[in-house]
Amino acid sequence: MKNKTIQQIFTPPAAHMVGDGFKVHNFFPGGNKIGIQRMSPFFLMDYNAKTYLPPTDKPRGVGVHPHRGFETVTIAYHGKVAHHDSAGNSGIIGEGDVQWMTAGSGVLHKEYHEKEFSKSGGDFQMVQLWVNLPAKDKMHTPRYQEITNVNMGFHTIDDHGSIVEVIAGNYNNTTGPAKTFTPIEMYNVKLKQNATAGFTLPENYNTGLLIIKGSVIINEAETAPENHFVLFNNDGEKFTIKATEDSIVLLLSGEPINERIFAYGPFLMNSREEIEQAYSDYNLGKFGYIDEE
Repeated sequence: MKNKTIQQIFTPPAAHMVGDGFKVHNFFPGGNKIGIQRMSPFFLMDYNAKTYLPPTDKPRGVGVHPHRGFETVTIAYHGKVAHHDSAGNSGIIGEGDVQWMTAGSGVLHKEYHEKEFSKSGGDFQMVQLWVNLPAKDKMHTPRYQEITNVNMGFHTIDDHGSIVEVIAGNYNNTTGPAKTFTPIEMYNVKLKQNATAGFTLPENYNTGLLIIKGSVIINEAETAPENHFVLFNNDGEKFTIKATEDSIVLLLSGEPINERIFAYGPFLMNSREEIEQAYSDYNLGKFGYIDEE
């Protein structure tokens, strides 16, 4: 079985604000010219690197906005985020938790820092992904999965506290709780210094690593430091991650959706006509209603 080789290790692109609450590095599709299909089914990755936020009485965040045709996945490492949507779903996620919203046929939602976290301030670190849906599922009924850390799959690597937290997919017979529309592997790999974990994933899966904390060596050869993104070639199945210090790595891998993508604003569809229909439906109020406050 052949090793996956590294195509490139990317430094964080310049940060920009999303709303007034998220200062993010957009690794793809725009920030590093990785392209809209290169990490399919993952379309977008915004990374709010670890930042201290001072206390405030007014929670920061992103106001009401629409989505159609994909899923948003928010992974919390520090701080707390609250969510409300027009399908009647709401939730708060904190350190180690994941919020997985299927926009599907259309939903309005808002995301903001949880009230008590805002009042106290503190470290804030999050990842948000846009996960594309295949054409046959783009108009699926909206749904919401609040995945608390205790409900994830936990696979022990060693006796020193190194683990793989499985959010979606299956790692060495440990299964994650997330329901997905296409095959996806999503793990938080938490390794103590000098610990090594091995992975075997299909050659055709698009695979990448975001170094959330620490520094790691891939395949005993190339070092990836904190806040960098590792993109693999589609040329093998196996690779190893060794931590040079206590480290956390977000692993993303999935079967590509080989369909045309037409993305515009908050919508991710397969044609211009479908985008125009999305805007029409939104303007006609078909995405429901949610209070701005």
